[in-house]
Amino acid sequence: MPDRQVGAPSGVRPPRRPEPVHAGISESSPFLTERQVVCHHAAMTGICDGRVVIVTGAGRGIGRGHALEFARQGAGVVVNDVGAELDGSGGSPSPARQVVDDIVAAGGRAVVNGDDVADWAGAERLVGTALDAFGRLDVVVNNAGIVRDRMLVSCGEDEWDAVVRVHLKGHFAVARFAAEHWRSQAKAGEPVDARIVNTSSGAGLMGSVGQSAYSAAKAGIAALTLVQAAELGRYGVTANAIAPSARTRMTETVFADMMAAPDAGAFDAMAPENVAPLVVWLGSPQSAHVTGRVFEVEGGKVSLADGWQHGPAVDNGARWDPAALGPVVDDLLAKAPPPAPVYGAS
Repeated sequence: MPDRQVGAPSGVRPPRRPEPVHAGISESSPFLTERQVVCHHAAMTGICDGRVVIVTGAGRGIGRGHALEFARQGAGVVVNDVGAELDGSGGSPSPARQVVDDIVAAGGRAVVNGDDVADWAGAERLVGTALDAFGRLDVVVNNAGIVRDRMLVSCGEDEWDAVVRVHLKGHFAVARFAAEHWRSQAKAGEPVDARIVNTSSGAGLMGSVGQSAYSAAKAGIAALTLVQAAELGRYGVTANAIAPSARTRMTETVFADMMAAPDAGAFDAMAPENVAPLVVWLGSPQSAHVTGRVFEVEGGKVSLADGWQHGPAVDNGARWDPAALGPVVDDLLAKAPPPAPVYGAS
């Protein structure tokens, strides 16, 4: 546990420059939950110089790409990953440690954290790791997730709970403790220019057959982003979300043809690192004017998702008779644009 709790009554943690730490994996601390492997002779500079970023689920795939690009752009990075299997089982510190090693070898600054983002105390420790190791926190990138794909009638309670726990609660818990820290800074009169970048999905925006829990969790993340943007703007915090399409452990088997690597020399549109540039920009000072938005990103394409809007309406001026509503609803549907199809629907 950090030596002071986030949001403790004594106030904001004072920034401090820690001594470099180079530590390996031990039997007593296999998940490296404390600050580890911090390098202070940073050779990387860019649009995130001096910023400190937490990236959850950063040991592989899209999260790994985020961590590496943030480091290239000058940020100190907390690489969080429990090293679990795709369904959330098991755990290993090796993937996150390899990312940290790659960052440090290139002259960047990084630290490993192996806390479970959906564990309340673990989320608090994760935020504490950034503050203890780097003396500050500027960006939270919520990326960690698992899948337990099932058709609705086949989904068990444990499968539903596991998916919603990691995705939705994990996004909430880490952001909650980060926001508490930023609010304390703002109330103390310190300047705050902080970012939350959440990870939704096309499944969350449109729905996906066979992914009821995953789709519901990702839709919840999109709505959570809107609330975060509305509530935290007063403290100098923006919140945005991405809905990425890329080749990861979650997609390479389900969408095998779509995610297949191209011929040698061709642009690999589905490479997971293609998602990182937008996320890094959203985490930079340059994005201060953007909040409460959801972006879709795939290969070299970036688009703005047009969320729920108030559509056509009819006001009866009094309580409706149920029998009278049929023609009214038909008229509303005729005036409204058709909904985007659910992924996988025939």
